Amino acid sequence: MINGRKSKEIYEHIRKHGVVSKIELLEKSGLTGSTLTRTLEELTNQGFIAEAGFGESTGGRRPILYTINSDYAYVFGLDISRIYSKLMLFDMQMNRLEAKRWVMTEQTTPQVLLEEIAAEAEAMLLKRGLTGDRVLGMGIGAVGPLDRESGVLLDPLHFPAPGWTQVHVTEFLEQRLGFPVMLDNGANTALIGESWSDRGRDYRHLLYVHVGVGLRSAMMTGGHVVYGAVDMEGSIGQMIIQTDGPRLWGQGNYGALESYVSIPALEQQARSRLKQGRDSALQRMERDPDLIHFAHLQQALQENDPLTVELFTQAATYFGIGLSNLLNILHPEKVILGGAVIGSHPGFFHIATRAAIQRTYYYPKYQVVFSQGSLGDDALAAGAALMVINRLSVV
Repeated sequence: MINGRKSKEIYEHIRKHGVVSKIELLEKSGLTGSTLTRTLEELTNQGFIAEAGFGESTGGRRPILYTINSDYAYVFGLDISRIYSKLMLFDMQMNRLEAKRWVMTEQTTPQVLLEEIAAEAEAMLLKRGLTGDRVLGMGIGAVGPLDRESGVLLDPLHFPAPGWTQVHVTEFLEQRLGFPVMLDNGANTALIGESWSDRGRDYRHLLYVHVGVGLRSAMMTGGHVVYGAVDMEGSIGQMIIQTDGPRLWGQGNYGALESYVSIPALEQQARSRLKQGRDSALQRMERDPDLIHFAHLQQALQENDPLTVELFTQAATYFGIGLSNLLNILHPEKVILGGAVIGSHPGFFHIATRAAIQRTYYYPKYQVVFSQGSLGDDALAAGAALMVINRLSVV
């Protein structure tokens, strides 16, 4: 942990900008030259930062440049999701060093997955010639609901394997690996990651929405994730779009958004249309409608199958309606959309965002930026790693 508010501010400024001159730090910090020099020496001696050569001269001496010491420590980011899970190893500059991905199957119980994660983390360190004491920690972005403080996955739904309830994930991994482990829901860590990747823009209010097996969302204001009284990652899925509409798995709200926009909803709708006799390329892929899965829908989209395009267009429109409700309540400056459904077809993003804008009350006075992010499938794990690094300089 970095000691002292000014030291933390200086470290964070260097982190944010990558390479910073001493002159710029003098202007930004408000410190005297001697105090800044002493602070930079302390951070350098402790290994947090390193000199990075000299900048361009403006008439006098060339200014010393500083950057984050990438070799100070290493950090793991872990994404635990229903379709796949991913472990990644980063240095302090968030350079991706190693990665391992697991497809979640009916055999991937918590015990199986966590054992494999621990073994893989040890293998990654061994490959790099690193020991556990060089690791700052592991951050986990997982499917909620969960308890961040106790590090427990409470009762997340729809994992393909049994046993995913009351999983003490941080305790298990800390005991196996010997370094700190932090837990948060995956929407929050994805937003942390995407915010970091776009840190040059200084957006004050950010919204992240992930559409996959369920709907997951997160909000950030002033660089900090907004937390509710309970873990609210999946709450957006229960937004009511039509009061007499369907509901998934016989639970939750009738006419909830996830009943129209999610992988299970799309699978269910495709099966229903095929049973009604609709013609589709899906019939060529699988004769039994009940065996149609999202992978078939993705393939049919690539073939521009009319029925599948129709289903995704309808889902995108419903999603845009739900998104407009969020815009009218939260008024974010930027909205980042992720997940398998969003990324399944370029048309989905454009239809959804257009539908959302058409229903946004203060538009065009209120302008919002829509993005599919820059980290892709790495967003959750990268943000989880950043969550650990951020602890170094909490002011």
